[in-house]
Amino acid sequence: MNSQQKAANPPKLLTNRFIQTIILSNVLLQIGIWVRNFAILLYVADKTGNDPYAISLISVAEFAPIFVFSFIGGTFADRWLPKKTMIWCDLLSAVSVFVVLLTIHYGSWHSVYFVTFISAILSQFSQPSGMRLFKQHVPEDQLQQGMALFQSLMAIFMVLGPMLGTLAYSNLGLEASVAVMGVVFLLSAAVLFRLPKDKVNEQPKPVKGQFMKELSEGFRYVWQSQVLRMLGAAFILAGLAVGLSQALGLFIVTERLGKPEEFLQYMLMVNGIAMLVGGGIVAVFSKRVPPQMLLSLGMLIGAICTVIVGYSTNVTVTLATQFINGLAFPCIHIGISTMILKWSHESIVGRVNGVLNPMFTGMMVISMSLAGKLKGEFPLVSIYTGAGFLFFFGAMVLIPIMSQKAPENLNVSQVVNET
Repeated sequence: MNSQQKAANPPKLLTNRFIQTIILSNVLLQIGIWVRNFAILLYVADKTGNDPYAISLISVAEFAPIFVFSFIGGTFADRWLPKKTMIWCDLLSAVSVFVVLLTIHYGSWHSVYFVTFISAILSQFSQPSGMRLFKQHVPEDQLQQGMALFQSLMAIFMVLGPMLGTLAYSNLGLEASVAVMGVVFLLSAAVLFRLPKDKVNEQPKPVKGQFMKELSEGFRYVWQSQVLRMLGAAFILAGLAVGLSQALGLFIVTERLGKPEEFLQYMLMVNGIAMLVGGGIVAVFSKRVPPQMLLSLGMLIGAICTVIVGYSTNVTVTLATQFINGLAFPCIHIGISTMILKWSHESIVGRVNGVLNPMFTGMMVISMSLAGKLKGEFPLVSIYTGAGFLFFFGAMVLIPIMSQKAPENLNVSQVVNET
């Protein structure tokens, strides 16, 4: 009877020990990531005289592992104990940071790229494990609120992170900044010991030689689910749109607004503040809105705002539009994460995440790499209008699944065994 009452009255989100622990761990990791990103960026810029190739390699080191290791990491995350996996990933990240720190100290400055590269690889194992734990320890009706909290956390660091990273590098230098990253990874690992124990008895035992079969099950699970299939299509279109708009943001500042390059930081700051506010709003009202409607709303607003930013030559209009776009962006992130969790069985959520995540990132990197060439062939207004239409088509893709509700009893074996 007590268990039934507990299920009927789940604890408030912020009193959930799992949520408290994961948030604290993520705060520490965000500090390390932003210090790392800006310390390495400023260091490489100083060392190479702002060489664009050397600077672009930082993004390659950050995004390349997503293509190679996202599928693999998602599959292993479903095989391994999630709490243990997350702790080991943070510990190994810390060890790799201190090893690289030694090589930097003794003269090999190029090894700074490995700090980002190794951390990005390990995150492909840790992140889907965190999704599995979310599925286990957060009540179904609080999943969307939980995602909203994490979106708000990301928004806070989008505002504070650049300042934090710049201050660390300016006052401490590269080696001390990298050491800070190693320390916060160790602290994060220590915090994660507070997580509830892994459910060893419920963990499926990995079968030797079955890795490729389990990997293919993730693709088959996504393909057999109409909701996840449509989500994948929306991922692709959103990734293309985001890549174009992010890559050419500097030209909006210099060509459309006639401002110096430094003005871009104010646009990003306005966007980050709005994301923080938007995440809070979604957290309050998220229970009343289905995640697919939330995602569609975010993409529609993104479509309109992207077109306006492309056309605008007025600073006030552009900043106001950036703010509105920032308010809507949490709808996209929260909608996507909630749909993955609600329409995926706990035993396969890592693989589903591993299949869908590269679709967005891959398309974003492709459009970012093509943005420069498109800029030489088409006016900036046309490119931003095209990006707006990509967002719009992404929202339209979701119409067939708008009325669907998440299944109460997911049967993973029934889906993956279908041919």
